[in-house]
Amino acid sequence: MTATPAWPPQSAPRLYVETPLGEGVAVPVEGNAAHYLIGVMRVKPDDVVLLFDGRSGEWAARARDIRKRDLVLVCETRTRPLEQVPDFWLCCAPIKKGRIDLIAEKACELGAAKLQPVLTRRAVVDRLNLDRLRAHLVEAAEQCGRTALPELGEMVKLDALLRDWPDDRWLFFADETGGAPLEQALRAHPGPAAFLIGPEGGFDPSERDAIRAAPRSIAVSLGPRILRAETAAIAATSAWMALNGDWQ
Repeated sequence: MTATPAWPPQSAPRLYVETPLGEGVAVPVEGNAAHYLIGVMRVKPDDVVLLFDGRSGEWAARARDIRKRDLVLVCETRTRPLEQVPDFWLCCAPIKKGRIDLIAEKACELGAAKLQPVLTRRAVVDRLNLDRLRAHLVEAAEQCGRTALPELGEMVKLDALLRDWPDDRWLFFADETGGAPLEQALRAHPGPAAFLIGPEGGFDPSERDAIRAAPRSIAVSLGPRILRAETAAIAATSAWMALNGDWQ
C-alpha cells in the first residue's frame, strides 16, 4: 500500500511575506526572496512553499509563473493558526553589530513577543540599523517555525522607557550588583513581563538607582559569573520561558 505523503511536505521552504494571506490569495515574490526560492531552493512550478504573514497563521502555497527573478505563490490551505505568543518583552541596550544580531535571532527563536532596544549611558553603540535587525528576526522566524513575527521597537532612552512603563507589566532587571534569586522572583511574579539587560559596561549607578525605584521593577541575579550582554539576554529569556512562558 502506498503511503499518503505528508501535507505540506516537511522539506518545503518557508517564507515571511507582508501580503495578507488567505485561500486563493496570489503573492508576488521578487528580490532576495525570489532569488532564495528560485536560485537556492530550486523551486519548480506546483512546488509547495509555506508562507506566514504574522497575522493569519501559516499557509501552504503553490509556485506559479516562475521566471528568472520573480514568481507567484498561490495560497491553498492554512496549515497552522496564528500562534499564541507569551507576553514577554526583551529590553536590551544596543551592543556591537554581530552580537545584537544574535540577541534578535535568539529572542525570536525563544518566543519573545517584542524586542525593545534601550539606550543607556555606557552603551558603546548609539545607533541601530533597525531594518537589518528586523531582517534577522524574519530569518529566525522562518527557520524556527514561528507564525507571529516579534515586534521590534524603536530605540528609546532608558529614562523614557521607565517613565512610560505600563503599570500591568513586571520589569525584571538583571542587576550585576545583585538581586533576588532568579527562580524565586519569576515564580512570585507571573503575568506580562520584560527583562532589562544592560550594555557591555553595565548600568551606571544613577541608572541602577532609577531602575530599582521604578514601581514594577524587580532586581534579579543571573548568578555568580560575569556574563556578556548577549549571554545574559538569552539566559534571562530562557529562564522566563521555562518558568512563566510556553516551556512549561
